Amino acid sequence: MESVDDRVLTILDKGHTRDDFVRLVGLARGVNLTLSPTFIPFLPWIGREGYLDLLRLLAGLGLVDYVAPVQLAIRLLVPEGSLLLVVPEIAATLGHFDAAALSYRWSHPDPSMDVLYGRVRRAVEAGEAVGSSRREIFTEVWRLAHEACGLNVPDLDLPETLDAPIHVPCLSEPWYCCAEPTENQLAEF
Repeated sequence: MESVDDRVLTILDKGHTRDDFVRLVGLARGVNLTLSPTFIPFLPWIGREGYLDLLRLLAGLGLVDYVAPVQLAIRLLVPEGSLLLVVPEIAATLGHFDAAALSYRWSHPDPSMDVLYGRVRRAVEAGEAVGSSRREIFTEVWRLAHEACGLNVPDLDLPETLDAPIHVPCLSEPWYCCAEPTENQLAEF
């Protein structure tokens, strides 16, 4: 999916919309198909409110147990030769190519988004390290996102899922091709 923001989906030329995603979730449920949505929530074109919108949509659609926590902490990777290099909207944010990170460095136009990214990434990594559930990690990210927006943190009323979280299919690799590698992952090379 990459994003639930229609402007971002247009920039990335994805060929689908937020409404398509919501419709797909309903269709998949109708035929008992389990989804494992993937996202790139930290992009130069999404602000704090946009990030919070993603979390609200995931909670509202009952997808918290189906979204790997790392999906809440992925920052756009712009590798050498990427088609994104010709996208005008990224030019203003792009820095130098960092060979060690395998990516062009970029900074968000709103520095508070880079701070939020760091906090979310650390929360996800810490939760994963101690075996926290997807719901527990999501709840911490929910708190961080609301605080970043200067909002009181509302209770998170998650619907019960048909599957116990332990039965939700999961990928064994917590890193995805479109994500900047974490410091821990780079240290493993």
